[in-house]
Amino acid sequence: MRIVLGVGGGIAAYKVASLLRLFTEAGHDVTVIPTEAASRFVGVATWEALSGNPVTNSVFDDVDQVKHVRLGHEADLIVVAPATADLLARAATGQANDLLTNTLLMASGPVLFAPAMHTEMWQHAATQANVETLRSRGVTVLEPASGRLTGSDSGPGRLPEPEAIFEAAMALAHGLQAVAPLSPSVNVTAGGTSTGPLFPLAGRTVTISAGGTREPLDPVRFLGNRSSGKQGVALAAAARDAGATVRLVAAHMEVPAPAGVELIAVETALQLREVMLAAAAESDVVIMAAAVADFRPAEVSGSKIKKRDDTADPVITLIRNPDILHELVAVRDAAGSSQLVVGFAAETGDEQGDVLSYAEAKLKRKGCDLLVVNHVGADKVFGQDNNSVVILSRAGSEPQSAAGSKQDVAAIVIDRIGSELSRVFPRT
Repeated sequence: MRIVLGVGGGIAAYKVASLLRLFTEAGHDVTVIPTEAASRFVGVATWEALSGNPVTNSVFDDVDQVKHVRLGHEADLIVVAPATADLLARAATGQANDLLTNTLLMASGPVLFAPAMHTEMWQHAATQANVETLRSRGVTVLEPASGRLTGSDSGPGRLPEPEAIFEAAMALAHGLQAVAPLSPSVNVTAGGTSTGPLFPLAGRTVTISAGGTREPLDPVRFLGNRSSGKQGVALAAAARDAGATVRLVAAHMEVPAPAGVELIAVETALQLREVMLAAAAESDVVIMAAAVADFRPAEVSGSKIKKRDDTADPVITLIRNPDILHELVAVRDAAGSSQLVVGFAAETGDEQGDVLSYAEAKLKRKGCDLLVVNHVGADKVFGQDNNSVVILSRAGSEPQSAAGSKQDVAAIVIDRIGSELSRVFPRT
């Protein structure tokens, strides 16, 4: 993602170096535009070293590239931090007296301001009117945190912590307008201490498979299953809402993919395997929620298999499909990656064992980190709007139950994934 990071002229500019590092370490291409005043607090050399891009605040540098137009047009996201009272006023009134304000006027993507100033300046009627003007135009303006300010004063006006701004920016970039315009995406106490992220997967890439594969018998018929894709779609939406970049690899689904996610359509188990292995190489989390056919026809007829009175009934020989989940785990382990792999198991009990005993054996056999277990049947799970699951962990923690709508279940599964990532695979 191409991000323009505008830096205002306040003492909090030094914190923005940490925000810039969060953006670049998440793989984003960042162009920093400091105001002239900001360059008195943090030098251009710092921004260039951390971003890897040239830095200027003048519209007269690189005129041949028409930067004051191009940067705003090309940016997927513009973040301004600290947004001083002066910057908010200039943006609200449409001024264009430096490269940053020109870029803001040319912005074609989402814009986020993270204000920082003295309490009286933030609470002044002029500043509040400017903030309301910007918000009425669809711009996101975070509330400043409360805490120690420059000097001995405390109160609202403190720049939110870089992690809070980062998570709010990632959520906004993924279309989560609920973060704007009210508050930072990390709860902050009066002393400025973080009390936990509202976007636990911000900066993460999550690949999810969904739906049921179809294995062709001939140009007309196929072997399939009852999966509707509803649970996988709910997982994709929940991961998106948790701030992740989401890739949904979809076999046959009866519901549309959620907005704000990358969609890759497949049909067969072999196609799903190929895409998942490629996508997993660039993912922090892989969730195998698709109902993958265990078997496929050994031969696919090039023409429709006819039903004739003078011929015997056809005999269809099945061969085993690859175990995609097991292969994903094996590739992950061979690479020594800290990737989290989550499997789904649709199980039924029989005289040999119950659902959980089969699921525990599958977890051991597959080697994934978490296994979400469904008890399926003709009137259970497949195609339904509600679900009931048990989450098993390779680490041996107590099984976790979740029930309700498939959206409710998805939220619980994604929350568990966020907890596992923060506990076992923290950001580096």
